[in-house]
Amino acid sequence: MSRSYGQYCGLARALDVLGDRWTLLVVRQLLLAPARYRELLDGLPGVATNLLADRLRSLETAGVIERRLAGQGNAVVYALTAWGAELREPIESLIRWSAPLMVHGPGNDQFRADWLVLPLRALLDGKPAAPHRSSTVGVAVDDQLFELRATRSGIEVLAYDGGNLDAVIRADGAIILGLAAGALTLDDARQLVELDGDEAAVRAIFNARRARPVNRTR
Repeated sequence: MSRSYGQYCGLARALDVLGDRWTLLVVRQLLLAPARYRELLDGLPGVATNLLADRLRSLETAGVIERRLAGQGNAVVYALTAWGAELREPIESLIRWSAPLMVHGPGNDQFRADWLVLPLRALLDGKPAAPHRSSTVGVAVDDQLFELRATRSGIEVLAYDGGNLDAVIRADGAIILGLAAGALTLDDARQLVELDGDEAAVRAIFNARRARPVNRTR
């Protein structure tokens, strides 16, 4: 490594690998799915092509990612190695820690609906409000539709597979995050969401606990 803290400390050595700008966001994209270079470039608005190439090269050298052939043809995708995939837990912990930073909404920051997948997985943490019932709820944000499945074992966040949904909730990304984090209840957000279908199914997912205060940073 050309840049190192030079400290025999687990955090310092992790930052030697992951501490550069854009590196963890590359990992975020690959936690969603393996991706081609162009797909990563599209999913990381603002990153320069040469910088993305440098980050991919560094992550591959460190053993965090690898290149694979994508199905038919010679197309190459980048994917997390088994060791790299272990970053899901610390990244989800960071997402939960970031809740106070999200209170004020996106402001002028860019936002893509597919960036909600990891936060929803992290914030809903597999504990539905009504573990005795199963429900499947669509979450519509911008032009994206996600599927949340509440079962006895937890809540799954998936791409919509075209199946039947008990309900669909439509709202801005910030509202969906507030519901998932427990900063809002469905009653709080009543005027800010559109809800079609079985309201109890939505409550089984988003009212897993009463709204809890989120300390504001400003």
